Amino acid sequence: MLFQLEGLSEATTHLVVSAGGNDALMRTALLAMPVATVTDALLVLAEAVDDFERDYRAMAASVIARGLPVTLCSVYFPRFQGDAFQRVATMALAGFNDAILRVAFEAGLPVIDLRLVCTEPAHYANEIEPSSAGGERIVAAIMHAVSTHDFSSRRSAIYT
Repeated sequence: MLFQLEGLSEATTHLVVSAGGNDALMRTALLAMPVATVTDALLVLAEAVDDFERDYRAMAASVIARGLPVTLCSVYFPRFQGDAFQRVATMALAGFNDAILRVAFEAGLPVIDLRLVCTEPAHYANEIEPSSAGGERIVAAIMHAVSTHDFSSRRSAIYT
């Protein structure tokens, strides 16, 4: 992600960051990991979220250091076929999204909550990628956030 900052045009006026979905996806094997107790499972998940949050904070600091208005995005829900796996993945993803929200709120940044933007099966091209309809909704949310948010207030807000 940070390499993308190197190619920014001088005409760039705002930065909108959607990061974390692939990080969560790379950790889906944790959802099938055998553990003895629910506490053990939550500790495994907490460690993954802690690692993600550390990396996300570093990324966000680099983005914020550019001095442009920044909007962060949550990670949208996947659309896995199995109901049980979908529920577990959605529950686990809550920890990653909570980390994103903490970073945004501490920095006074607006957030586009993609969980509330891509809400229908038609918004997805497959289990983890938005369709053109989902993309249109994401673009509309971005346009709304960057055109209406008062970035000088350093107050967080949620956009959908």
